[in-house]
Amino acid sequence: KRMTAQKLGYKPPRHVAIIMDGNGRWAEQRGLPRVMGHREGVEAVRRTVTASVDFGIEHLTLYSFSTENWKRPPGEVRDLMQLLRLFVQTDLSRLKRQGVRVRVIGDRASLSPDLVALVTDCERKTAEGQALNLNIAFNYGGRDELRRAVRSLAAAAAEGRIEPSAIDEADIARALDTSFSPDPDLLVRTSGEQRISNFLLWQTAYSEFVFQDVLWPDFSAQHLRAAVEEFAHRDRRYGGRDAKAAG
Repeated sequence: KRMTAQKLGYKPPRHVAIIMDGNGRWAEQRGLPRVMGHREGVEAVRRTVTASVDFGIEHLTLYSFSTENWKRPPGEVRDLMQLLRLFVQTDLSRLKRQGVRVRVIGDRASLSPDLVALVTDCERKTAEGQALNLNIAFNYGGRDELRRAVRSLAAAAAEGRIEPSAIDEADIARALDTSFSPDPDLLVRTSGEQRISNFLLWQTAYSEFVFQDVLWPDFSAQHLRAAVEEFAHRDRRYGGRDAKAAG
């Protein structure tokens, strides 16, 4: 049963971004291989997608694999790649039923051709989804995204398609991987760490941050709701002053 914004008692954020941190620590605390933490993390993704639909959130962006994660042991990298494959293959029909539209953001150039084909097929088959836009940041880094955006704008300028002096914030936003989504209203990070780790550097300029001590595999609808409730009590001024302060 869908939980509407009215049932929540407040309007939810349109766009929630989550840094899913703590899979490895979750496994280590239980004496398990790290891959088990990543597998349980996929279950948390499923719970979070369902809760986002229920709460009326329109956009959900999940940080699943960063450009820096290639530095991890090869076996762990292989496990993470395989988990993305399994998630796409096993959850595609469920995501379609839920009305979830999937997009994968990040640099696809260094991904294997079969993984790129799988991701592209998933995006195509969920393109009609309207309940939730799910953006999976895979092989993603905020600085790398800005580098690629600058290169595309520089190429457009060199070809005479855009005047360098006319480039504005809207042009930059359109050149980013997230051009189809509004900037995140709320950024959540699990595991108790308090940093953004090269995630959505441009887009989170005015996002509200909520840090939670829960490790990602234990993240539930209740944790998401707690973060959304905290967001609802924030006073977002975007560099200005509220009416009371101005008075």
